[in-house]
Amino acid sequence: MYGALWRVLPGPWWVRVILLLVLATAVVYALFTWVFPWVDSVLNPINVTVDQ
Repeated sequence: MYGALWRVLPGPWWVRVILLLVLATAVVYALFTWVFPWVDSVLNPINVTVDQ
């Protein structure tokens, strides 16, 4: 998969590295901004059902 992604990106190797860094940063930003808060609201770890 990574080889296919490397072949699809345009430009010389240093442009590809910059593009991959930008894409990885965008994915991490999207995860922390939208995905993780949504999962936290769905799972809601504060309301546990196990009695102590």
